[in-house]
Amino acid sequence: MTRGKNAASLLLTFIALAICSFAPVSSLRSQKQSLRRVVIDAGHGGKDFGAGGAYSHEKDVALAVALKLQKTINNEMSEVDVVMTRVTDVFDNPRIKAEKANDAKGDLFISIHCNDAGRFVQHKEPIGYKTITYKRKGKTLTKKVMQYKYWTTPSTAKGTETYIWGIGKDEDKEKALKENEDLYMDSSMAKQMREIESGDPAKVLLYSLKTQQYAERSRNLALTVEDEFVKVGRVSREAKQRPVGIWVLQAVAMPAILVETGFISNPEEEDYLNSEKGQQEIADVIVKALKRYKYSLDKKTAGNTAHP
Repeated sequence: MTRGKNAASLLLTFIALAICSFAPVSSLRSQKQSLRRVVIDAGHGGKDFGAGGAYSHEKDVALAVALKLQKTINNEMSEVDVVMTRVTDVFDNPRIKAEKANDAKGDLFISIHCNDAGRFVQHKEPIGYKTITYKRKGKTLTKKVMQYKYWTTPSTAKGTETYIWGIGKDEDKEKALKENEDLYMDSSMAKQMREIESGDPAKVLLYSLKTQQYAERSRNLALTVEDEFVKVGRVSREAKQRPVGIWVLQAVAMPAILVETGFISNPEEEDYLNSEKGQQEIADVIVKALKRYKYSLDKKTAGNTAHP
């Protein structure tokens, strides 16, 4: 019991320090650099086609962009390792993708997708009234009914969106952190954590703090990605939280974003998403954002470890 109390006391001290700096301190896993390994997930795959355009599928675009992103990171950020959830046309359940990312001990998770608003937009316009005859209780009656003209036009929805997990999913993120403590703790800290009961307030606070930290990092990266898209002339639909539909983002024990690279349902954007130029531009944009993200983390780390 005494050992548990001592561990809890040490943990509370750690948390107090972490709250003040909101950055990892020596109790966490030592890192020579802030961003060592990026996990890239090409959305969908295999039997899961994802969204569909006039002639292409989301799963194929996502894989092509992910492979170019891998190559560009290797060329321009050689100090960063890249782990791919898939490199061929295969399907993995999101749970398997999360396990791959956590097993790889990634520092960041990036999922590549395409958006979909339907290939056609339906329209209707009133064109006047038509008098119809009907019977009710043996009587013949008439009434005027509005008539409409219907037509469709190609979808015009366009632009990029970058998502982080929804704030209502923080409990799921904390669960992922509980199950993967070795991703951000050294062996000594992990041992102390095991000696403390699961419901201990100190332990609960640690997971909550780490979740908040990862949410902030994810949000900053999402904003940076969208900023870089604007710089190359893309329409940005902004960085967003989505409370449902992106389970994998809160299931990985690391900062995580999902990039909707464009609307495959829009003929113009579908051509862009399937072009070598478009795919490489998307990869370049994300790498530029990654460099800014890494610089920001390195700067914070240097500031927290500097001594007078």
